[in-house]
Amino acid sequence: MEVTINNIRKEFERFPALNDVSLKIASGELIALLGPSGSGKTTLLRLIAGLDFPTAGKIFFGDEDASNHSVQERNVGFVFQHYALFRHMTVAENIGFGLKVRPSSSRPPKSEIRRRVSDLLDMVQLGGLEKRYPNQLSGGQRQRVALARAMAIEPRILLLDEPFGALDAKVRKELRRWLREFHDRTGHTTVFVTHDQEEALELADRVVVMSQGKIEQVGSADDVYDRPGSPFVFSFIGESSHLPVEVKERTVLFQGQPIGISESVDGGGELFFRPEDVSLVDAPDALFGKVTACRRLAGTRIAEIDIANDGYAPYHVEVEVSLHAPVALGSVVRFRPTRWKVFTNN
Repeated sequence: MEVTINNIRKEFERFPALNDVSLKIASGELIALLGPSGSGKTTLLRLIAGLDFPTAGKIFFGDEDASNHSVQERNVGFVFQHYALFRHMTVAENIGFGLKVRPSSSRPPKSEIRRRVSDLLDMVQLGGLEKRYPNQLSGGQRQRVALARAMAIEPRILLLDEPFGALDAKVRKELRRWLREFHDRTGHTTVFVTHDQEEALELADRVVVMSQGKIEQVGSADDVYDRPGSPFVFSFIGESSHLPVEVKERTVLFQGQPIGISESVDGGGELFFRPEDVSLVDAPDALFGKVTACRRLAGTRIAEIDIANDGYAPYHVEVEVSLHAPVALGSVVRFRPTRWKVFTNN
């Protein structure tokens, strides 16, 4: 099922939680809504689900305007962070609940419900646990039950709100891999909300980066990490440092001095780079500063460097170097970004 979001605005007591948001989700796509708290990602998910309604704009499921349809009319599956399982029901009863409460005209026969529950238990790798209760399951198992329950109604769209947020890191990683495999088998259009960058970059076909009620960038994991389209995306996705610079005749100047890199657009702005995209150099046209800290990071080190700022607080940057690089505490090192982006003020 294709989902099209056209110029959506959502206000809460005149506060715009979403401001002119448009997005097209292809049928069978796995989309991550990623952003900090208050960015509008959960509000957008609730609007797609029909749990809230837009102040302005429209939401289409295929060619159908679903903007004012109820949750039941939209036929979406919803998985919450805290499972929302019925504690007094067994695993099988939880999974079949959505089918049993349908109006009699659309309710499958009991034998069909049992068959579908059994198939879903196998699909989420919980066969043999149908008679257990939620409190007899691990967190990861409970989340799989929640997913099976959402799938039981054969939804047109699957929506997940921070689905792994309540789980520990090891279980989250295992479930991320499992969810990707599950999605590839079922082919459902799936939208999930997360604030976990690693989760979004690992799982999603495309990542929707949101900030302050707007979409900052939409793209693959490679797009948003390697080709960030705004200072916010560069700062939010992964680790980065930034410095004020000026570009004159394609030459990037820091504190009035060339640093050995160039840009195509002249003007003042901010130079962004990631710790792994830096090389130590022995050249006069480079950035330089004093090493204030150094920490091990797997097979490399992260050196924290302070750059003098003419009597003001120094600029602080981080660079990733080899284990044997000359970055002793207090030493002065010269370095240069190998990949970077200048966002000018023009």
